[in-house]
Amino acid sequence: MSSSPPVPAPARGGPAPVTAAARGGPLGRLGAFCARHPVWVVAVWVLLLVVALAGKKAVGAQFSDQISLPGSQSDHGAALLQASGSGAGGPSGKVVFHVGSRTVSAHEPAIDQALARLRDLPHVTAVSAPVTSDDGRTAYATTTFDVQLKTLGHDYTARLDRATAPARADGVQVAYGGDLDQVTRVPANDRRSELIGVGAALLVLLLGFGSVLAALMPLMTALISVGTGIGLVGVVAGGVTFATAAPTLATMIGLGVGIDYALFLTTRFRQALIDGEEPVAAAGRTTDSSGHAVLVAALTVAVALMSLYACGLTFIGKLGLAATLAVAVTAAAALTLVPAALGLVGRRVDRLKLRRRPVAETSGDHDGWHRYAALVARHPVRFLTAGTLLMAVCAVPMFSMRLGHVDDGAAKPGTSSRVAYDLIADARGPGFGPGANGTFVVVADVRHAGVPPQQVADDLAGALGSAPGVARATTPQVSGDLHVVVSTVTPDTGPQSARTGALFDTLTRHTLPDALHGTGAKAYVTGTTAGQLDFRDTVTARLPLIIGIVLVCAFVLLLAVFRSVLIPLKAVVLNLFTTGASYGVLVAVFQWGWGTRLLGLSEAVPIESYVPMMMFAIVFGLSMDYEIFLLSRVAETWRTTRDNTRAVGAGLAATGRVISSAALIMTAVFLSFTASPTVVVKMLALGLAVSVILDATVVRLVLVPSAMVLMGRANWWLPRRLDRVVPRLRGE
Repeated sequence: MSSSPPVPAPARGGPAPVTAAARGGPLGRLGAFCARHPVWVVAVWVLLLVVALAGKKAVGAQFSDQISLPGSQSDHGAALLQASGSGAGGPSGKVVFHVGSRTVSAHEPAIDQALARLRDLPHVTAVSAPVTSDDGRTAYATTTFDVQLKTLGHDYTARLDRATAPARADGVQVAYGGDLDQVTRVPANDRRSELIGVGAALLVLLLGFGSVLAALMPLMTALISVGTGIGLVGVVAGGVTFATAAPTLATMIGLGVGIDYALFLTTRFRQALIDGEEPVAAAGRTTDSSGHAVLVAALTVAVALMSLYACGLTFIGKLGLAATLAVAVTAAAALTLVPAALGLVGRRVDRLKLRRRPVAETSGDHDGWHRYAALVARHPVRFLTAGTLLMAVCAVPMFSMRLGHVDDGAAKPGTSSRVAYDLIADARGPGFGPGANGTFVVVADVRHAGVPPQQVADDLAGALGSAPGVARATTPQVSGDLHVVVSTVTPDTGPQSARTGALFDTLTRHTLPDALHGTGAKAYVTGTTAGQLDFRDTVTARLPLIIGIVLVCAFVLLLAVFRSVLIPLKAVVLNLFTTGASYGVLVAVFQWGWGTRLLGLSEAVPIESYVPMMMFAIVFGLSMDYEIFLLSRVAETWRTTRDNTRAVGAGLAATGRVISSAALIMTAVFLSFTASPTVVVKMLALGLAVSVILDATVVRLVLVPSAMVLMGRANWWLPRRLDRVVPRLRGE
């Protein structure tokens, strides 16, 4: 890595005055003000951090993964069951009893006592008679509740333990399965991942800057802003119910972009000092130039994340909102707290050096980055072809992506939900087997049927009994009010199996409509597993809408910033390459099982339904960060030289080092979260890490410069009529 000239000492007579030219526009004046009053600005941010965290604790926010799909067939079926007074399909869980020797019947008095205590628990409406396996060693009882289980809180586990204590005291193993995992699952603690990410970021910053103080500044400002952002998410969660992964996602995104933004500003500040600027003026000029790029980049990320609301699924939209809050706070800190920190340390930024000459943006026209840019300019076709082939190879697995829900079979071994899942799946007999962990409830609405309800029941019995993929189906029962007919269907396979998803599709599209054709009755498939599969289908149907909205918004934003048609078009296409490649790696690791052991998973799993949608919005937003920082420097040189090849080379040389360092930091932060116990967080973390490293290396350093060299002056073409219509935004 090349070194830079030492920072010149200030001129005699004290620092030069901060001129209007140095301060520039509103952002420049804001940066200069913060640099002149650093103590006050830092104090305000520390106060905001304390208030936000205190507010989060005072609000006592609750997070829930409960998904509502109004209008879906599973929701309609659940509503019919609730209206008829049937407990089937309602919130429920399984309490599993197992003995290693003898049979559970030998412990019948203790188990009966436990079941009686379960019936007396708050919100329990019914406890079924135990279903016993063929070998008599395993039994389970279905416990039905009158509220969604997530609302009971983790403390409810202690009540379950007290209720089942007689069975345990008699030597019976007890585990809780089904939806009870929403109560018994210990809230994920990602503190270890956060510490690993921070440590890795500090190491990269030390290697990149070569100065302890310069490395600590971006990290400390990012930590303050992320802490404030997480506190804000917690306060908002007092009125808006976020998913349980929302705080982790906000931390992951906020920490990554917070360090990145501070890194870009600090690097530009050091270059300004090298060029002879006085510290306060350098801070103002840095905020006026790179601050605009930060603002546009943060706006792009926010637009991409908030577009998730367009899918019509508030669960996903709220995840985007939580991440957007973190990004907004980190951007605000980048424009105020970072200039204040730069003004506070001034020329002492290079104190505690690890090498003689710490690195800034560039060190001359003949450094390694300039030589690399010249090499790309001489062989643009080769670079473009090689980069495209690499991205295409990474994207190949994407075409076999299977969306689904990660069930308790992938939970950490030894947890209550995993033990219950395995005991039910491994036992033999009616009511057992893998499919018993994900049963369907079939409910037929016979209120407007032209035949008697019993005939509908008979028709359903014949159809369900002969349907391929069905292990067993209970005899359809007519409700007491004669409004619905209900049957429970057990698939041959577990909840996350592709065959279970295929059975769901067959039942809803063919088996049930064909069986009830001409009767006037209509049947629905409901229950937890059915709701998850309905959610999968809804996400799949709406993903193209999200992609379209994000692409259009990004295109218009870049069009307004760079006054070009081809530059935003190229950016959109190349960012699609990044997304496709990251999807491919995700499928290979999780679905094909190439890296499950390394990630602490015991088996291959499908891609969680909403992960691709979340990843697309986040990846696109983060990719545009690097695009804006690179193209801002390219455009800056183009405006002064009108030499496209020189502009591409200058932009690459000026930002190559800092983009590489920033990407390495963000990759390290994201990878650290693969240690999270939550499988969805692992997926998002790995997918984002892969996308960032591919985007910052293959796309930003190979495909973008080679494509821009080939397109030449056409890069900057914009029809006059369009130029008059599109508003103007500054990038740098």
